[in-house]
Amino acid sequence: MEKKHYSEFGYKVFFKLKPALKKILRIKVKGLENFPQKSGFIIASNHRSHLDPPVVNIISPVPVIFLAKAELFKVPVFGWLIKKSGAIPIERNKKSGNKSLIKALKLLREGYTIGVFPEGTRAKPKEFLKPKAGIGLLISKAKVPVVPVRIEGTDDIFPKGSKFPKIGKAPIHVNVGKPITFSENLEYEEIANKIMKEIKKL
Repeated sequence: MEKKHYSEFGYKVFFKLKPALKKILRIKVKGLENFPQKSGFIIASNHRSHLDPPVVNIISPVPVIFLAKAELFKVPVFGWLIKKSGAIPIERNKKSGNKSLIKALKLLREGYTIGVFPEGTRAKPKEFLKPKAGIGLLISKAKVPVVPVRIEGTDDIFPKGSKFPKIGKAPIHVNVGKPITFSENLEYEEIANKIMKEIKKL
C-alpha cells in the first residue's frame, strides 16, 4: 500500500490521542485479544450513535475504514472528517451500493480493515434492528475473518436525534468477539442474521 486510502497524518495524530480519548470517553473494553493484529479483516458492530465509528477506531489495533451514508459527507466539518478517515460513501440505490461494495472489497484485498454496521442505520437506544442482506454479500465475497463488536453506552452520550454529545455522561462498554469465518454456500441474509446474532450475544 503505497498511498494510503485515508489521511496518514490524521491517523497518526489520532492514534497518539487514543489513550486520552479512551479515558475521556470512559471506554471499557473486553475481548481486545480477539482482534487480529494484522489488518485485512471486517469489524461488524451494532449501531446507535455517530460516536460508534470513532469508538471502534479507538479500540482497534489497526485503522478502520467505515461504510457511511453518502448524505453524511455533506454535513459541514463532520463530512470533511469522515472523508479524511477514508470512509466509503454508500447510497440507497442499487448501482451506487454495488460501487461501494466493490470499493470495500478492493480495500480488503489491499490489506485494509473495513468497519460495517449490519443494521444499516442507527437504532433507538437499547434496541437492535434487522440486519441488511447487503452486509452478508460483502462478507461472503470478501472471504476474510469478521470480528463481531457490541457497543453499549454511546446512545446515552450521543443518541439519535441529539445535536451535541454529552461527553462523560456515561461509560461506554465495548465487547469484542472472536473472529468468525463463513461458509460460501450460506445465503447473504443468513450470513447477516448470523453476525447480528453474534453481536447480540456479546
